[in-house]
Amino acid sequence: MPTPKTQVTTGKVRFSYANLFTPRAQPGSTDLKYSVTLLIPKADKATHSKIMEAIQAARQAYQANTGKSAAAFKSTLHDGDGERPTGGPFNPECKGCWVITVSSKRAPVLVYPDKTPITEPTELYSGCYGRAIINFYAFATSGNTGISAGLNGIMKLEDGEPLGGGIVTDADWDDDWDDDLLLK
Repeated sequence: MPTPKTQVTTGKVRFSYANLFTPRAQPGSTDLKYSVTLLIPKADKATHSKIMEAIQAARQAYQANTGKSAAAFKSTLHDGDGERPTGGPFNPECKGCWVITVSSKRAPVLVYPDKTPITEPTELYSGCYGRAIINFYAFATSGNTGISAGLNGIMKLEDGEPLGGGIVTDADWDDDWDDDLLLK
């Protein structure tokens, strides 16, 4: 019987809270990690199915390795149409999506569709679209138990409207200023 697969390559997702070039500490932690929240369209049944299978495989691996049940473990996958696990609604861009935050202590592989490396931080931002390679695992530390996912790689597919900030265009500059008055 083949080993259940815990690694998933997603279909096209939207990136949010993209922190892919410089590791940062998460709230309540001193560990520096690269991270991104993936917004997976609910219409992408194939990715959702692969994720559910990988979550189940991570539970089975935990049970096989420890002899303890992982059936009631919390999952890192959430319904963007529901409530955040910490309370309150998800942001509007999460509507119609499955939401999962993934992270890694190691820098993820970042590539374009032709697999050339992405080296410019402005290329990967919250709001652009791509695919991700993530790996599910069970954890039981300090009374917290659940299934989480590590970030292995990101492939940028296309640009999108940036989330959580504005874009300045040429039309935004007010040309009615008299610059000579400002210099006096």
